[in-house]
Amino acid sequence: MLWFLVWTLLVLATLGGAFLLGRRLWRSGVALARELGRAAEVAEELAARAQLLQEAAAAARADTGPTVFADPGPLYDRYAELRVAAAGRRVARADRREATRRSWRAYWR
Repeated sequence: MLWFLVWTLLVLATLGGAFLLGRRLWRSGVALARELGRAAEVAEELAARAQLLQEAAAAARADTGPTVFADPGPLYDRYAELRVAAAGRRVARADRREATRRSWRAYWR
């Protein structure tokens, strides 16, 4: 008689645990489905926004495309200025290095 009560209690506890586990899984599944639906809506909004931005970029490109590089003269002038400035910095750096070398040679002699 005692074993009958023990097995009955074990079976009822197992059924209760299975019920609680099933309820938790059901609620988690429902929450997951809600979040997936929300994610789909956000993805749809993102796709619409990306389409608008692509159209705006295409319109901006169409307006300024050919005229930007029609006269590359100022760009070449700016590039020449930058090359001259870089050469000046290179010379100044070489002068500083030579001065440092001379000072170290004087120190060790």
